Amino acid sequence: MAARIYLDHAATTPTTAAARAGVERGFALWANPSSPHREGRAARAALEEARGAIGAAHGWGGEVLLTSGASESLAIALGRTTASRRLITAVEHDAVMRAGAEASAVIPVGADGIVDRDALQAALAGAEPTLVCVQWANSETGVRQPIAEIAAIVHSAGGWLLVDAAQMPASVALADHADLVALSAHKRGGPPGVGALLVRDLAMLSPSGGQERGYRPGTENLPGVLGYAAALAEEEPQHAALRAHLDDAIRRSGGEIVADASPRHSAIASYRLPGVAAAVQLIRLDAAGFSVSAGSACSSGSMKPSHVLAAMGWDEAAGREVIRVSFGRDTDAADVDAFIAAWRAMARATRRFAA
Repeated sequence: MAARIYLDHAATTPTTAAARAGVERGFALWANPSSPHREGRAARAALEEARGAIGAAHGWGGEVLLTSGASESLAIALGRTTASRRLITAVEHDAVMRAGAEASAVIPVGADGIVDRDALQAALAGAEPTLVCVQWANSETGVRQPIAEIAAIVHSAGGWLLVDAAQMPASVALADHADLVALSAHKRGGPPGVGALLVRDLAMLSPSGGQERGYRPGTENLPGVLGYAAALAEEEPQHAALRAHLDDAIRRSGGEIVADASPRHSAIASYRLPGVAAAVQLIRLDAAGFSVSAGSACSSGSMKPSHVLAAMGWDEAAGREVIRVSFGRDTDAADVDAFIAAWRAMARATRRFAA
């Protein structure tokens, strides 16, 4: 049986060997980090060392609150902000759409998937302090937002910028631009169920009591946190050449690349095969040994129309023909070439049936 090729790393990626070793170390330090005895103090010391490593990996000099993942980090930031208004963009992750359901405004994007800066500036008009949430790289299309430019607009209006950086490589520095940053371990080769919220000033959030400086209750997940810190210490691969190769093949084979001309994450891309529903593509590719998805992992299971593509002006019929391909540490040229061959076979079959 041929080995399967996994191309859904934006949903989750395999835990690295270093991360697994970190988790094992955490299991050995089994005591509660909040306990005052020797065992508890040893666990606390390891936890704080890992906390510092997570912050340092992102060049962050502020606070690091440890959470269960980016979704919880976003919920804390959006739900407990001391700002009186919240703005989100029309292409945010479902976790933001849920947590920011009562947002004061939803900022539109253009056909390129980039935030409309004029609309953002207009929405920020007024004296009320405002929190603006923007995803660094869209989890469906890979479109990257101009965070430095957006931050300048937000800060000039006296607002705060929350960046959803779940898909962001650790090498990207946000310390000069963001006020809060939501992070996830399992997108970076760490274990699932762990993440962080980077906070420039804790006065931005209302405390809830409990652990994590009083901003998150519950016993700390020491094994997960140590695994997360270990994963961040590993070098991340560069995928720009691989994605350019795949883009070119899709383009020349009659496919459509979502936001083709936009700046995009080098490991995430969405492609449309006209005339073939995404659900059908997923079934055929899965049977051929390829793991891909339609949209983000939190929404693809429902196969509902993508609010991201709709916000970019795609009609529902075309949007239902789009799949997402995303690379990971072990993705190589042979994997991409094999996928291209499978995708072209689907395209040829479609043309035969249409003839």
